[in-house]
Amino acid sequence: MPLRRTAPDSPDADRTFQVDLRGLVDLLSHHLYSSPRVYLRELLQNAVDALTARHTLEPTAPADAFGIRLYADGAVVRVEDDGVGLTEADVHTFLATIGRSSKRAERIAEQRGDFIGQFGIGLLSCFLVADEIHVLSRSARTPDAPVVEWRGRGDGSYTVRTLPSSARPRPGTTVTLTPRADAGGWTRPAQVHELARHFGSLLRHPVTFDDGTGGPGVPVNPEPAPWAQVHPTPGARSRALAAYGEEVFGFTPLDTIELDLPAVGLKGIACVLAEQVPTGRRTGHRVHIKGMLLSEQAEEILPEWAFFVRCVVDAESLRPTASRESLYEDDTLAAVRGALAERLRAWIARIAASDPDLLARFLHAHHLAVKSLAVHDDEILRMLLPWLPFETTDGHTTLDEFARTHPTVLVTSSVEEFRQVAAIASAAGLGVVNGGYTYDRDLVHRLPELRPEVTVADLDPATLTAHLDPVDRETELAASPYLTLAREALAVFDCDVALRTFHPASAPALLLDHREARHERTRSRLAREQQGGVWGDILGALRHEAPRAQLILNQLNPLVRTAVAIDEPELARTSAEALYGQAAMLSRRPLRPAESSLINRSFLDLLAHALRKDS
Repeated sequence: MPLRRTAPDSPDADRTFQVDLRGLVDLLSHHLYSSPRVYLRELLQNAVDALTARHTLEPTAPADAFGIRLYADGAVVRVEDDGVGLTEADVHTFLATIGRSSKRAERIAEQRGDFIGQFGIGLLSCFLVADEIHVLSRSARTPDAPVVEWRGRGDGSYTVRTLPSSARPRPGTTVTLTPRADAGGWTRPAQVHELARHFGSLLRHPVTFDDGTGGPGVPVNPEPAPWAQVHPTPGARSRALAAYGEEVFGFTPLDTIELDLPAVGLKGIACVLAEQVPTGRRTGHRVHIKGMLLSEQAEEILPEWAFFVRCVVDAESLRPTASRESLYEDDTLAAVRGALAERLRAWIARIAASDPDLLARFLHAHHLAVKSLAVHDDEILRMLLPWLPFETTDGHTTLDEFARTHPTVLVTSSVEEFRQVAAIASAAGLGVVNGGYTYDRDLVHRLPELRPEVTVADLDPATLTAHLDPVDRETELAASPYLTLAREALAVFDCDVALRTFHPASAPALLLDHREARHERTRSRLAREQQGGVWGDILGALRHEAPRAQLILNQLNPLVRTAVAIDEPELARTSAEALYGQAAMLSRRPLRPAESSLINRSFLDLLAHALRKDS
């Protein structure tokens, strides 16, 4: 497009933009559209909107009186519709002006919500696969309207001419593309047919496809959406919806949930996955707008906690983005997201009340999703907390069962803390729940809301130590020299050493050292090292007596009884280091470099001692 000036001699003259159509098409292909395949969606969309306008013009016409016909034989791709068509003025206004859309014309502005498209650049997507676009159109608004031919080329030029009515006897529009050689992958007959089914399977207007072999046109959307079909029984309907979900998503749903929001014209189904979804992975959903597929990965239509379902919906009032490949985030989408979340909650409530077998299978696969919902939803909490599985000292069980035998429930703050104490706590008769998994600690603390007779408290090392039996006075005095040497050897880890008796006797030692205590000791050590400067002031303010780790030796264990009787100082220290290393490994927490070094050194020292003794 040449540069035009309204007043060439004036320094303030207005100028128009130059438009490089090839550059614009490149911009569309690399930054707006995800793939050249969208060209067929845009052509289908324009045809559907033209049919919508035709029905507005002729409201008494049967719904299937007008349709869309696709043709692809490898040499051309053609899309023909029986829509409202274009006059010559429309062609100049809407096809030759980038950025303007016929949907914005004043005469149909009041029906704009009936159209899929909201932007006037859709036709340009055809330049992704062709260098020339040929449009033949006849308007249904004007009796005996002439046929208008428009040819647009990739270099930005176009021609318009009128033809006799015999060139197109009926109103409507035909768009013909001659594909470029490098676009064959998107314009082969089989691919065009597949794209038509992909994008248009739920369109409300009849669409047929002809591959040029002489056979009859093949219906692209022979049946209405599955939720719009009538079935003889509720069971038959459920089976049909499940079969459709399996066809679309490739898995057999655990159950299907019908979705219906009349306020926004939304209908569809949510398919419950039969297997657990990895934590944090959100699943994409298929969203159609007025029958046209918008996206297969629309995460934003459901809240994050609903990752146990995949949805396919068709909506009237949701807004697409400029690329028409995702949803525009606005108040309507937020309201739809909230309403669909309520539908999922209602489904959970229903199966909790009436289908315990389905509930058990659902929770087995998706307890994490339900826990995340129960933390913030009191109704779901009341319904499902008694059913949710937790890791406890009695094994994996529900809180309801666990509370029957443990009126005082202790909960750990981390998985490693639970691993440290589980065996000993179980032997001591303490009821401990692993609170280290996401949401578990918060949910366990809400158990008294459902069972007021139950007390829940965080596990404190002192609580467990109090349940370990002390050794008799003589045994304590005899072990005193060893315990002193052991404390010296483990002082570098801020670890105290004590001798107790506890079960199981096969456990030689128990290391009590929760995460918060380690962090506090680290802060205290930094405060001691930074006595001056700004850091010294800040860390000094945090300083207080840091809790120490505790290595509890089990007097019932034969190895410990042998160790506390060692009278050789170096060997005693080495044995204490070995017991600490084993207890640290059994806790399953990450080992610090100094602890890894200690384990290796103590093992080699004990091996060397054994070899010297045997020689």
